[in-house]
Amino acid sequence: MNPRIAPAIPPFSPEIDAALKKIMPPGVPPLGLFTTLARNPRVFQRFMAGGLLDRGSIGLREREIVIDRTTARCAAEYEWGVHVAFFAVKAGLTAAQIAATATGGVDDPAWSPREQLLVRLVDALHETSTVDAPLWAALKGEFSDEQLIELVVLAGLYHMVSFVTNALAVPLEPAAARFPAR
Repeated sequence: MNPRIAPAIPPFSPEIDAALKKIMPPGVPPLGLFTTLARNPRVFQRFMAGGLLDRGSIGLREREIVIDRTTARCAAEYEWGVHVAFFAVKAGLTAAQIAATATGGVDDPAWSPREQLLVRLVDALHETSTVDAPLWAALKGEFSDEQLIELVVLAGLYHMVSFVTNALAVPLEPAAARFPAR
């Protein structure tokens, strides 16, 4: 599929160049998502400022479960594949768990009971845009208020990222993972 909006090409403005160098590992070209957003510098700068990939109230593993499940539910293979390629091993996700983010149910045995709550949260937000009282009570038994805020915002942020990559038809990154066969 061809991109609907061509990515920006170097040379970038000093501000965009600095932001890209800050987020990308040395020697790795910027991701297509970033160069596409760079076509609108205002949106690019605000997008880059709104990330939640830093050390927050939840750990890397739980963060990646939420991101991977959210992007999989949104059929955003671009973003799912980038996160699997860049973070799955660091997060300690097994091949079965990676597959479960895309094809597993809320009670998939690949997940611990706490991790199943994360999958249930993502699925509830995706399907209903809210969390019912029984699920919220279960989540409150495992996560602090600070963590619950971060988890809900994280799922919402990656819905937005999924909308962008899907609607703009951002081409898949060559080194990124692909969805498992169903």
